[in-house]
Amino acid sequence: MTAHAAVAGDEASRADSGYAWRRLAIAVLISTIGGVGMWSAQVALPSLQLEFGVTRADATLPYTLAMLGFAVGGVVMGRLVDRFGIVLPIVIAALALGLGYVAAGSAGGLRDFALAYGLLIGFGSAATFGPLLADISHWFTRRRGIAVAICASGNYLAGTVWPPVVQHFIASDGWRATHIGVGLFCVLTMLPLAFALRRSLPRTHDATDAARAAPGTLGLSPTALQWILAVAGVACCAAMSMPQVHIVAYCGDLGYGVARGARMLSLMMAFGIVSRIGSGFIADRIGGLGTLLMGSLLQGSALVLYLLFNGLDSLYVISALFGLFQGGIVPSYAIIVREYFSAREAGTRVGIVIMATVLGMALGGWMSGAIFDWTGSYRAAFANGIAWNLLNGVIALSLVLRRRRGGRPALA
Repeated sequence: MTAHAAVAGDEASRADSGYAWRRLAIAVLISTIGGVGMWSAQVALPSLQLEFGVTRADATLPYTLAMLGFAVGGVVMGRLVDRFGIVLPIVIAALALGLGYVAAGSAGGLRDFALAYGLLIGFGSAATFGPLLADISHWFTRRRGIAVAICASGNYLAGTVWPPVVQHFIASDGWRATHIGVGLFCVLTMLPLAFALRRSLPRTHDATDAARAAPGTLGLSPTALQWILAVAGVACCAAMSMPQVHIVAYCGDLGYGVARGARMLSLMMAFGIVSRIGSGFIADRIGGLGTLLMGSLLQGSALVLYLLFNGLDSLYVISALFGLFQGGIVPSYAIIVREYFSAREAGTRVGIVIMATVLGMALGGWMSGAIFDWTGSYRAAFANGIAWNLLNGVIALSLVLRRRRGGRPALA
């Protein structure tokens, strides 16, 4: 081996290295492409409701099943990451997304369309979020918070880029051709990118890392803390899903048009990117628990604004604020996991918490549609979101108070 190759290999084997940042850039790109599975169903919702002649709650079924597939896929893919690394999950994701979108575009009814989203699209998209967060957390120590936040921003980049693109092609070519085109694009782009992540984990993650997690974190057993974080994840995302899932349909109901709703969703996600990156800097200073509590309080305030104002200009402003306030919540769970659990379990434990957040998105998305069908408006649905957000805030506050009373994070 030449001296230059030895230096390059040593540099690539270290956390916080130049290679780690390049790997992060590739991860963000993969997450942006594969994240389409979380955003396309919302944009297609009005077209599906019209074509299949179903209720608003039924038209939300593809999104709900996609989130359930995402939830299960996050845990399965997380276990694969812990055992085999990130490449295999991303390859599986690319193939699942390709098959899923082609199947959805060829569906003869809402049931077949929803199954394609649940069994393939949601499952495939899962690998491009939680598992990527777990993988990238191993490559950073000093800047772990900002690195995880940047990686998580790929999901919101997908939410910024994909809704207007999908809406444009649905309007011009129909939802069937649009879905088939998206599937082919995912396969052609994600497979080559997956193999750019073939390097093994940095050498700093050795056997001593497994002993760094305290067995009784925050005065709780690891199992108890895992469950509490899961409940918090369900609650925050049940609240978060109301604007994210229904803003397009909400704008259509108010007479502003679904195109404006798609632009609001894109604006929301764009500000969510700013929030996620900013929350990473904050997490590096105050930790994941403090970041979670701050995000919960801010998200709740934005939901109250949705309940008070529904003018077109107001909705644009509130959507931007909502994105800015809530973007750092989900990445904070991954940071908490890396602070309080062993690194060897990162993929699985992050997958479990992300599964809980996605279940919250699925539950909240369906509940909001059902409440709309029952009441004929979204006011009660926004109030329901505020109640779920309050539960999340109470949990986050209790964990912060436990930490101040003497709980300590692992030195991972």
